[in-house]
Amino acid sequence: MEKDLFHIIREKMELSEVQITDYSPLTLAYIGDGIYEVIIRTLIIDEANRQVNKIHKAASRLVKAETQAKMIRLIMDDLTEEEQRIYKRGRNAKAVTRAKNASMSDYRTATGFEALMGWLYLTGQSERMMELIKKCVMLLEKTNGDSTDFITTEE
Repeated sequence: MEKDLFHIIREKMELSEVQITDYSPLTLAYIGDGIYEVIIRTLIIDEANRQVNKIHKAASRLVKAETQAKMIRLIMDDLTEEEQRIYKRGRNAKAVTRAKNASMSDYRTATGFEALMGWLYLTGQSERMMELIKKCVMLLEKTNGDSTDFITTEE
């Protein structure tokens, strides 16, 4: 069985084992934010070799709290009970930071989305994480119509 990125990092960097239940919802969101951004950046650079500022703008459209909140709402019915529980733990976590460019509702919903992504990553469920992200992007583009392509780096 091929190892996922998390287990390769853990092995190569000689990191100690930690129980997933030892992570707070905000820690799950922290790592989820990072891995989600790497996935989105990978998706966007697959479009073509473009100017970095255009790539950054395209990525920003998908990683902002408002978009993540839309995504989780679109796939909520597809989540297992355990995934919904993890999402709700992240959404309901008391963060000390405030939303900068988002409503508090979107910010908290996005934190739940990121916590779910972090949990999937840390539990070695990369296939499931990718399945959900792909579905989110496809549904998001479908609900926004042809006028808003979130992946393209064109202006």
